[in-house]
This record gives sequence, C-alpha cells and structure tokens, in this order.
Amino acid sequence: MTTAPVRRGRPGHSRDSLLDVAVAVFNERGYDATSMEEIAGRLGITKSAIYHHVPGKGELLRLALDRALGSLFAVLDEPEAQSGPAISRLEHVVRASVRVLGEELPFVTLLLRVRGNSPVEQAALQRRRDFDRIVTALVRAAEQEGDVRPDVDPAVTSRLLSGTVNSLVEWYRPDRGLDAAALADAVVSTMFDGLRTRSR
Repeated sequence: MTTAPVRRGRPGHSRDSLLDVAVAVFNERGYDATSMEEIAGRLGITKSAIYHHVPGKGELLRLALDRALGSLFAVLDEPEAQSGPAISRLEHVVRASVRVLGEELPFVTLLLRVRGNSPVEQAALQRRRDFDRIVTALVRAAEQEGDVRPDVDPAVTSRLLSGTVNSLVEWYRPDRGLDAAALADAVVSTMFDGLRTRSR
C-alpha cells in the first residue's frame, strides 16, 4: 500500500489535531454519515484547509485505523510478548491491549466499529483477524504447555478474551477515576483465574 505524501498544513492546525477531531466526529456520527464540511466546521476552518493535510476523508480513516492497529501490533513486539511461557506472553498481550485501549480509546473505538464497507476498512478487518490469530496461537501454546485448561477450544478462548477487551470501549472512560493499569489488572485477574489449570 502506498502512503500519501505528507502535506504541509496551515499554521495552527497539525495533522494530528485534525485527526483527533475527525475521529471524534466519525465516532459520533459514523464514518459514512460524516462530511468533510462537518469536520472543518468542528475545527473552525474551511474544508479546503483540510486538504493541505490529507487528500480526503478516506485518508483520515486510514490514518486513524493504522494508528489503532499499529499500537496493537506493537504490543506483540514487546519483550514480554516474545519470550517466556506462553501463558505469560498471553497475559502480557491482554494486559497491554487494555493499555492501548486506554491510551488510544477514540481510535480503537473507531476500529471496532468498521464493517468492511471500503477497501480501507477491509484491510483493517484483515489486520484485526491476523492479530486474533496470533492470540489464538498463544492460547493453544499455553494449553499445550499445561497452563490453560484443555476443555475449552483455543479459538473460543481467544474470542472470549478479545470480546472482553473490545467491550471496554462501550463503557470505559479514562476521566472517571479508573486508570488503564487498574482496568488491565481487573481484566487479567478475572479472565486468567478461569483460564488457568486448577493445579497452577
């Protein structure tokens, strides 16, 4: 996939600030229902000023989804996800995924709402499936190592883990007193107590 050239924006408006506002509007109204005029109005600039940063609305969506997915895939490259028992690597991936959700909540929310209505969305969905397959492989490895109960299919366990993490976007708000680290502790202790074999 070729990346659009970086465009120099007008003073006072960075591409990052534009992206933050665009994602907020996408989440409020839905991507398809959002116009560039609405984004420009929210920023207090003209629509043409946006085109100094990006070529169109589709590029805003691509940048936003890439930010969420890039943060999630970066978790898999962290040392704790690369070595050690599979159950420890799996726990780290789940814990760090909650951290990413807390840090990039609007972007992850947008990612979880795409339905594949455009090539950009289809590519994002494929990358989500790739991430889920890696988590499933970790669950399977942890089961083979004797650390995860064998009576639940690894694919089901993976879906339960991702479903629990993904559901957080519906109610978690960082400004309401619960930080992402405490939230991750709650998710991990609740989910992994049920996953581990009884003798461990």
